[in-house]
Amino acid sequence: MAFFDDLKDKATDLGRAGMAKSKQLMEITKLSLNNSGEEDAIRKAYLEIGKLYYAERGSAPEPGYAALCQRITTAKINIEENKARIAQIKKDGTLSDEDISQAAAQAARDHTEE
Repeated sequence: MAFFDDLKDKATDLGRAGMAKSKQLMEITKLSLNNSGEEDAIRKAYLEIGKLYYAERGSAPEPGYAALCQRITTAKINIEENKARIAQIKKDGTLSDEDISQAAAQAARDHTEE
């Protein structure tokens, strides 16, 4: 009978150890997910800080931010020029908005495949 009692005790110990590990893994997973959420909140805050800084100081940034602000300004100018060119092409041509949307979607797919 002692053999079966010993076997039962070992099985119980293994079950408890397995449950303890499961609880640990569950807690680690939960904490990791929480960290991901916090990191996302940080990224969003950084983005908002950057937007706010550019809105308030983009035209006269401090030296450490000048190159980044210039990149944003240049990109905004390029976007506006592209929009103007698109409007001109639409006006001059026979392309519909649907044709343009399909071509843009295809270009995006092609770009992501590279």
